[in-house]
Amino acid sequence: MDITIIDYGMGNLRSVQKAFEKAGARATITNEAGLVAQAERLVLPGVGAMAPAMQKLHELGLMDIIRDFVTTGKPFLGICLGFQLLFSRSTEGGDVPGLNLLTGTVERFPPGQKVPHIGWNALVFQRDDCPLWKGLPLETYVYFCHSYYVKPDKPEITASLTEYGRSFSSSVWDKNVFGVQFHPEKSQDIGLRILKNFIENT
Repeated sequence: MDITIIDYGMGNLRSVQKAFEKAGARATITNEAGLVAQAERLVLPGVGAMAPAMQKLHELGLMDIIRDFVTTGKPFLGICLGFQLLFSRSTEGGDVPGLNLLTGTVERFPPGQKVPHIGWNALVFQRDDCPLWKGLPLETYVYFCHSYYVKPDKPEITASLTEYGRSFSSSVWDKNVFGVQFHPEKSQDIGLRILKNFIENT
């Protein structure tokens, strides 16, 4: 199975690639519009802030290609910043529009809450039928590093919740679109299982 990882200059792309390869895929890193458009399965990783990320995607001519890809019904996965980019807008750096593939906002954890939220935390599954969770134990811990969290307009797309001062949406699933706030590539065996599920079960 071929995985295409979008390179827009923001993120630990090599570690994502290596994790997918370990999970059994052929993984290619690219920013070429043609290769992104023709992907079998597309992954948008990322570390950083939404405004420069959206600017990079715009400069590379990838925003509409990503949106068009999602309409094909082929599997798409956003990771960390790539997860946040799926939504309508972010308050990080003002009022920053996202890809608007899913409606909702990205907001900073409230004052008094230590940020970034970093380290291992639990997933509380909300949708047992989510393909990413196949074969996972009920007590599943993954690795996070983020200061902003997603608030989907449609709570029913939330595939898991995580507690950090409040309960927030740590993953979503809407048809062929999957998004995870945590880092599967840093989540050891559990993370590899999630990536393998994306490869084999979506």
